Amino acid sequence: MKALLVALPAAPLLAGLLGLLLPPGDTGRRRFAAALGVAGAAVALVLTVMLLAAADDPVQTGARWVSLGDLDVTLTFSAGRAALYVALAVTVVALAVQVYSIAYLHDDPRYAPYAAQVSLFTGAMLLVVTSGDLILLLVGWEVMGACSYLLIGHDRRLPEAPAAAVKAFLVTRVGDVGFLLGIAILGVSAGSFRIADVLAHEHEAGPLLAALLLVLAGVAGKSAQFPLHTWLPDAMAGPTPISALIHAATMVAAGVYVVFRLFPLFESSPTALAVLGVMAAVTLLLGALSATAQDDLKRVLAWSTVSQIGYMTGALAVGSPAAALFHLLTHAAFKALLFLAAGAVIHAVGTNLLSRMGGLREHLPVTFWSFVVGLGALAGLPPLAGFWSKENVLIAAAHATEGGTTTPVWVGWVVWSAALAGVAVTAWYATRLLLRAFFGVARPPTADWHVGFDDAAYARPDTPHDPPALMRWPLLVLAVPAALLGLAAFLPGFRTALELDEPHLEVAIVLPLVLLALGAGAAWWQWRAAPGADPALALGRLRPLFAAGFHLDAVQDRLVVRPVRALANAVRAVDERVVDAAVEGTGVATTRAGTLLATAHRAALPRAAVAVFTGALLLGVAAAIYGVAS
Repeated sequence: MKALLVALPAAPLLAGLLGLLLPPGDTGRRRFAAALGVAGAAVALVLTVMLLAAADDPVQTGARWVSLGDLDVTLTFSAGRAALYVALAVTVVALAVQVYSIAYLHDDPRYAPYAAQVSLFTGAMLLVVTSGDLILLLVGWEVMGACSYLLIGHDRRLPEAPAAAVKAFLVTRVGDVGFLLGIAILGVSAGSFRIADVLAHEHEAGPLLAALLLVLAGVAGKSAQFPLHTWLPDAMAGPTPISALIHAATMVAAGVYVVFRLFPLFESSPTALAVLGVMAAVTLLLGALSATAQDDLKRVLAWSTVSQIGYMTGALAVGSPAAALFHLLTHAAFKALLFLAAGAVIHAVGTNLLSRMGGLREHLPVTFWSFVVGLGALAGLPPLAGFWSKENVLIAAAHATEGGTTTPVWVGWVVWSAALAGVAVTAWYATRLLLRAFFGVARPPTADWHVGFDDAAYARPDTPHDPPALMRWPLLVLAVPAALLGLAAFLPGFRTALELDEPHLEVAIVLPLVLLALGAGAAWWQWRAAPGADPALALGRLRPLFAAGFHLDAVQDRLVVRPVRALANAVRAVDERVVDAAVEGTGVATTRAGTLLATAHRAALPRAAVAVFTGALLLGVAAAIYGVAS
């Protein structure tokens, strides 16, 4: 079992490294790159299933890696059943993305490095999941950041892709600085970087709070939480399968999982939980409201990811890591389904814009029902997966309002209120998306209609169709957990591994169901009242504000980017005009002095002799005067 645990992240990492050695080129190399990518994800999936089937107790193995003074850094791998469930979600989504990408990027000349980078991304996330040492976890954390930069900027034909990649890299780096300092404080305080030792150590209150707040900075960056969330909507410039991978099971889930692993430390710090709760509530509402006014299909889903991660961090803040992890698993299923289905729509109609879609239900039946399942789970429609996981989050928040836990009561009220409001808003924008894309009057095709498909099933080039098999089958596979995964809460083994409460319906869940019906009904009523019109028009003057994400990008530009650039320009000016000037001035002065001396040495012999004798005479006179005076 220990060997299988080490091999779990190693398989996709090795596939990725081998794939990077393949030069982009002919069809044979492309097929080999595809085989490597699929094989790496498939092997990781098989290993995860084997570990889940054989390991009732946590599996752990490790050895000392390097010593930093009195601190030992270990290559420790550790995974209980909860971690393996996360690994299962990661590998299923990664395999679906690899298979889907073969058809989606069939004409991409840079497919080979793309498939390799997806494998590296998958392996890095699995390293985070299975790591038993904070330094090893940091390695996986940083590799994910590098891979996200490469994958978001993959399509170099799009002018916005490089800027989006740089933005994602820089914004997450800001949080990662705090993350690095946080784990350094925890490791030094515990005298070890092993997670088990860090959790068992009695930390002093001050250093612990500082470390946890610094860790939350990294979590805010990787998981796109306020105020470091602004990179995620722009990351839609990357290929749609990458959006599915980042949003569903890897990067944005990594921060939530890290807090889950370190939750015993957070549980002992009410201040850290309060900060996490406020951050979660703001993020939840910010993402949901911003999603209501987007015209870009992928940006609607991106803002919904921001909001749903807010539900997860909110569950952690109110003291229910089990509810957070359960929603992480269901979200991985339905959000991967939604993004891959969105890719099918975009390839079918040649645009991301909802305003240029409509009437697609009859032409794309498989894609349509995939959206119905995915959006229903996103909104929390029973009995789909999202309903059961949201129920746990809402009930945990409701219980936190009663007190008796580490979480301050007011934090429970803040999270519960935001989560309830989020239910109605999520139902509204999910219904709007479904109506605008699949109902109403069909829009005329765009200039690049059906770009990317060479499929014989397209008998009429002016009529959209469901995607080919390699893109269709991942949708059908992911639709199953998106619909049924929530029922796993009734399984004793699953419930025990996550420490979930037994599912139940009570007054605490009736109000969310009413709000869901009101939100969906409002969008439907607005659609029926003005057929073909965008329900977002009802937002009035708030629509531009929501569409711009509350202009937080502009706020960050004024408060952070411009001051940092001004400071950088000032430092450069000082360096060029003072430091460099002093160094260069010394060199110039020395060169000129040498030139003068060289000129003097080139004097004619009679003049030189006169100068020497004159100098000797002056020295003799001075010596005589000094001797008389003494």
